[in-house]
Amino acid sequence: MKKVLVVGDSCQDVFIYGKCDRICPEAPVPVFTPVETKVNGGMSKNVFNNLASLNPSVEYSLYTNTNKITKTRYVDYKTNQMIVRVDENDKADKFYRNTDLLRYNYDAVVISDYNKGFLTEDDIKWLANKYPVTFLDTKKQIGDWVRDITYIKINESEYNRNREYLDESFDSNLIVTLGEKGVRYNNDVYTPNDIVDAFDLSGAGDTFLAGLVTSYIEDKDINKAILFAQECAGKAIVKKGVAVI
Repeated sequence: MKKVLVVGDSCQDVFIYGKCDRICPEAPVPVFTPVETKVNGGMSKNVFNNLASLNPSVEYSLYTNTNKITKTRYVDYKTNQMIVRVDENDKADKFYRNTDLLRYNYDAVVISDYNKGFLTEDDIKWLANKYPVTFLDTKKQIGDWVRDITYIKINESEYNRNREYLDESFDSNLIVTLGEKGVRYNNDVYTPNDIVDAFDLSGAGDTFLAGLVTSYIEDKDINKAILFAQECAGKAIVKKGVAVI
């Protein structure tokens, strides 16, 4: 049986959907009436949950913070417009390298780093040196510590923020998601077969990463994996909230 380890910060994503039919008389803000609440595992837990859903025949493990980070979004039910997001305990406890989880041989290690404090740059470099196949999605400023990562997945704005460092030596490692324009990898752009109307982008990057890994560990074909990941993300963005496909 194949084994995959997911490492990174996680949270609880709470979506409170409600009605906004009037403005508060005391201040120029909407009056929000809650109607429905949905709760999902977020960040690395969302990656883990999507992986487990896409291929239950693989053995997945999750190594994440034990303290509870919560992101609560208040969303207008009719328009799906977010009114406000409230983040609680927005700092993860730290990663330790002596856990039993790190003693196995994995077909892939997925590093979902939301830069909440669980992983340092040195931790990520250590994981890349320890395991032969690693996937990284990070919110940190990229530096030499990513050199040994097999594949780095970032979005277009993250790429633009790091482009001075990401020279042509990264072409075979860097996968850049471009929204509706597709995905860029190794100087090629993979345009989506179907253009869908995005209803909610929450967690779409996690779903893309899960799809990428799911396909890649089957036959090590990164081009095929990108197309599958793109398809998975397209299914996620037409759903409400953080969706497991």
